[in-house]
Amino acid sequence: MSKLESNAIVEKGKEVIRIEAEAVAALEKRIDENFAKAVELIYHCKGRVVVTGMGKSGIVARKIVATLNSTGTPSLFLHPSDAVHGDLGMVRREDVIICISKSGDTLELHNLLPMLKRIGVPIISLVGNTSSKLAQSSDVVLDVSVKEEACPYDLAPTSSTTATLALGDALAMALLQKRNFTEEEFALYHPGGNLGKRLLLKVEEMMISGDAVPKVKREIPVRDAIFEITSKRLGATCVVDGDDKLVGIITDGDLRRLLQKTTDVAHITAEMMMTKHPKTIMKDTLAAVALQEMEAHSITQLVVVDGNHRPIGMIHLHELVKAGIGGENL
Repeated sequence: MSKLESNAIVEKGKEVIRIEAEAVAALEKRIDENFAKAVELIYHCKGRVVVTGMGKSGIVARKIVATLNSTGTPSLFLHPSDAVHGDLGMVRREDVIICISKSGDTLELHNLLPMLKRIGVPIISLVGNTSSKLAQSSDVVLDVSVKEEACPYDLAPTSSTTATLALGDALAMALLQKRNFTEEEFALYHPGGNLGKRLLLKVEEMMISGDAVPKVKREIPVRDAIFEITSKRLGATCVVDGDDKLVGIITDGDLRRLLQKTTDVAHITAEMMMTKHPKTIMKDTLAAVALQEMEAHSITQLVVVDGNHRPIGMIHLHELVKAGIGGENL
């Protein structure tokens, strides 16, 4: 490929991004009372939001459905052609219909309109032609017209589908805000993803507990502490007083530093070499918070304590990473 050809390709890519970005930016001025009415209509809907569209509009409709569902608005996709062959049975009077069409004159949607009217379901249209039959038959009209498509022949839906997708996101986010939809609620709809794990899993579900927790009295010889660390395989042991309250922690790092100074450890007790005031966490804390604490203090384990500062568990960095708590993907 010549340098000239390469430059032409790069410039075309930039042109497409610019055209589509301008199409989305132009929508901001159209977020008006009609948009607010659409949000209110959906918010007060007792049923589901049924989104329909043909071709590329249908693909955008499916994405809008997915976004609405994941942010607390029950939704489903209705294919216009399948609707007139039986799938219309899924639509109820208490639902809200969102019809998507660039021209507003899509034949399949036209065939569907009389039946929707008969059911009595309110219609929101996302159209590129506000004078179209679809717009005239709608209760609320949202204008998604674009100045131009990125396609040089003005045929392939590009800017128009991007703009429609952005407006669908705007509806979903406005509804999310109106519902006071929380991160925890969002996670309930994404339990299998890393986001769900970060927002749902608690320390109690990930920690080592019971007899598996490494723990020694502060007056014992350090060699016994070494045995406890080795046998429990967590790279550390809690140090407790006579009331079983946490007073310190001994880690592999502490042992290495001690042995660099002396190999005569016979007279050294756990209390003499422990790190005082170790980082702790409560069992009902999110596991993601535990990970943040470890990363912030460059440690690999946290002691889990109860309300009386007694160690009831230990959580290790490796277990959190293995569970995908630190991932960024949904």
